[in-house]
Amino acid sequence: MEIKHISHFQDASSYKSFGLTLDNQEILSFELSNKNGMKVQLINYGATVTSIKIPVDGKLVDVVLGFDTLESYIGSYNLPSAPYFGTTVGRYAGRINKGIFSLNGKEFQLAGNNNGNALHGGNEGFGKKAWTVSDATSGENPSITFSLLSEDLDQNYPGALQVYLKYTLTEANELKLEYKGTTTEDTVINLTHHSYFNLNGHESTVLDQEMTIVSDKFLETHSDNIPTGKFTSVSGHDFDFRTSKNCPRSIDNSFVIEPSKDVVATLYSPKTKLKMSVYTDQPSVHIYVGGNCFDTLKGKENVNYSAVSGICFETQNFPDAPNQKHFPNSILKKGDEYQQTTVYKFENIN
Repeated sequence: MEIKHISHFQDASSYKSFGLTLDNQEILSFELSNKNGMKVQLINYGATVTSIKIPVDGKLVDVVLGFDTLESYIGSYNLPSAPYFGTTVGRYAGRINKGIFSLNGKEFQLAGNNNGNALHGGNEGFGKKAWTVSDATSGENPSITFSLLSEDLDQNYPGALQVYLKYTLTEANELKLEYKGTTTEDTVINLTHHSYFNLNGHESTVLDQEMTIVSDKFLETHSDNIPTGKFTSVSGHDFDFRTSKNCPRSIDNSFVIEPSKDVVATLYSPKTKLKMSVYTDQPSVHIYVGGNCFDTLKGKENVNYSAVSGICFETQNFPDAPNQKHFPNSILKKGDEYQQTTVYKFENIN
């Protein structure tokens, strides 16, 4: 694996081997740390966040689910439904109806890897790829930039897509994600981050944690979770999170958010007094609880993960946007640049 500027890491941040992929590529684990003692660990397999540790009363609380070994990350994709712990999802996050979309008069058939629909980029999405480390900075606001070249017709998506994802840990306890992408041909793109958060630490449930979402409607879906094209008002609905409510036991829905510089969602733990605020320039945040842990999944530190061990805040475009003309644009044209910024900010509320 080509690693440039790795000497930047020698002082403030460390890296170590995390294991070998099935085709013998070495995967590295990196740590970003700030002056407050917050630490974020990442691996270049899937440009994945493996832990986010925040000081609470002199102890570090790890607020995301994950695994201790590369073998477990790789093996999780063989589960009946992969959990995608902490990973970067692409080329298209969410579902595309029957895995079919048309672009410039040509039809593309993707793998139907979810009840006949395409989900999270296909059978070999971005989470299963070894990314290159293209830059790293240390000192204040340390960062690491991962890059990936997705070849033309990778998973049958058109165009060779070059993607960069820069993770920055700020001195304000923000994990900032900045995505960029360019393509050799017009293509569709929708990237997201798939951490499962738990502000009590990853060994408990999220059911006692309180959530807000600044949204007055969410996407109506068919039974197989494909958008119908219509919207459902949150008024009078269980999914009205405009005022704080406990996390639901089961949710897999895309909430519509208006572009702004303000918070789009929050999560709060009365136990640890930790609060996470989510900021994004994307039109939707997809909230997910309640699947893919099977009560048999061993996570970090040998913890048994359950269906309610974590909650995802997937900032992204709408699922199936390539097939719904009135949804936000999901086409990246040759010569244009895809950009997306999402921030997860953590603070102690005392």
